[in-house]
Amino acid sequence: MALTIFLIMIVLLLLGFPMMIPLLVATFAGFVFLFGDIGRMDFMVQQMLAGIRPASLIAVPMFILAADIMTRGQSANRLIDMVMKFIGHIKGGLAVSTVTACTLFGAVSGSTQATVVAVGSPLRPRMLKAGYKDSFVMALIINASDIAFLIPPSIGMIIYGVISSTSISELFIAGIGPGLLLMVLFSAYSMIYATVMGVPTEPRASWAERGQAVKQAIWPLGFPVIIVGGIYGGIFSPTEAAAACVLYAIILEFIVFRSLNIPDIYRIAKSTGLITAVVFILVAAGAAFAWVISFAQIPQEILAAVGIADMGPKGVLAVISIAFFIGCMFVDPIVVILVLVPIFSPVVNAVGLDPVLVGTIITLQVAIGSATPPFGCDIFTAIAIFKRPYIEVIRGIFPFTVILLSVSVALIYFPQIALFLRDLAFR
Repeated sequence: MALTIFLIMIVLLLLGFPMMIPLLVATFAGFVFLFGDIGRMDFMVQQMLAGIRPASLIAVPMFILAADIMTRGQSANRLIDMVMKFIGHIKGGLAVSTVTACTLFGAVSGSTQATVVAVGSPLRPRMLKAGYKDSFVMALIINASDIAFLIPPSIGMIIYGVISSTSISELFIAGIGPGLLLMVLFSAYSMIYATVMGVPTEPRASWAERGQAVKQAIWPLGFPVIIVGGIYGGIFSPTEAAAACVLYAIILEFIVFRSLNIPDIYRIAKSTGLITAVVFILVAAGAAFAWVISFAQIPQEILAAVGIADMGPKGVLAVISIAFFIGCMFVDPIVVILVLVPIFSPVVNAVGLDPVLVGTIITLQVAIGSATPPFGCDIFTAIAIFKRPYIEVIRGIFPFTVILLSVSVALIYFPQIALFLRDLAFR
């Protein structure tokens, strides 16, 4: 049964169907195998509805909507301009500014693809004009956008938290340490690259210009304050913080900045609705699929074949990291989380691993896979936005992948990178 279900998914994927179709068909086939009666499909629908019932999932469309409003308005550009004024003049400053801007925007959107669009569109032309090679520029933007999946609010962490019944608040704060570490390492590599390649520096901004940039960005900087400060100050739950972000974005872009008008609401709502519909169909199908494989005890069979039961905690984390990294090289990150988390949950509980640490490592691996050939979703977002061939987009990715994988290994051996802030806030 297990082989048949996975073969169905692979064949449909190779035939070019969107991911929701293979997942739904494989789930349907699993119910037929289990019950042998198509009349029991009402139970499949029940499992799908149960998958999208958790209130925590309301945060997903809220954060998508807030990010869409920011991207179409002025908030994203104001944050980017502020970063440029302060560090654009150092060696590799434009590249470091790009990394920092990805981190700041990630602290608002929680989406790697939204960050590629919001940061890449204005900064890529400036980096090319400054003398950076296009292969480096595109690779930097794609991989620095991975930080958005770690820095709260992470959509990947919300999905993982719902599936694994792990505290989303704890997951959010655990992602800050690895996210900041990646920002530092990417920045260091950018400075080394600029020095070796002889990229000229940008003119130093005056303190008056910096002050003006801070003044312009002071309102958009309220987003991280609302999310992080509101959640850990006990004012908001993650879901309420998402709703507050939407309200704040509307006030900024429609009233304070006046960058958007009433007709824009329809376009933004339509875009958010389409993305949310796809995400929730995947979540619903994934929930039913997880029930099928759990009922059929497929996770136990797979894990027994791998021999994971005889491994220690570090071995289990290594296997999980490899599985999610490879999975996201081929399939949408949300689908990989939906399919693989239920498979590994029994062994995670058996060896006593901290689910917050596991969620942070999974989120990082999902982010890495999203920017890794052959089918990482961020690569195709970049192709669409930058209008460059596939080979050119992936040419400079390798050094960044090495940095990302190094942080993954560091998390396995030094879990306090992720857990220090969590323990400080919740223990």
